Amino acid sequence: MVRIVRLYSGDDGESHFEDLDIPIEGGISSAFPVDTLDFREAPEEHEPDWHNASRRQFVITTSGALEVEIAGGERRRLGVGEVMLAEDLTGHGHVSRTVESPRRSIVVPLAPHVDLAALLDRLRAAGADGSD
Repeated sequence: MVRIVRLYSGDDGESHFEDLDIPIEGGISSAFPVDTLDFREAPEEHEPDWHNASRRQFVITTSGALEVEIAGGERRRLGVGEVMLAEDLTGHGHVSRTVESPRRSIVVPLAPHVDLAALLDRLRAAGADGSD
């Protein structure tokens, strides 16, 4: 399994974290329909104000480290090789800080037609039954 951090908007208008396990079967996961692929490099002291994800997207850290803070002060640090599914499109949002430079990432937006609720239900069910 590959663990990813999901960042999403809750019914309370706040951003929340959820750990999701992506099952690997036969050496590969199920396909995720995606749109494009961008490479990003954040400035050394990158700390924008509170904001929302611009679209539903995977953010894969390739160098450096990122700290994401949500309301209530909960923080997650994401280093090299770690993956976040950012989809807090509404509400209060989050703060992203560069905590180790240079911070580079690959950003892979989900295709607009993806039924994310159904996809997440499948991932949760696979994680619950312990499939690898």
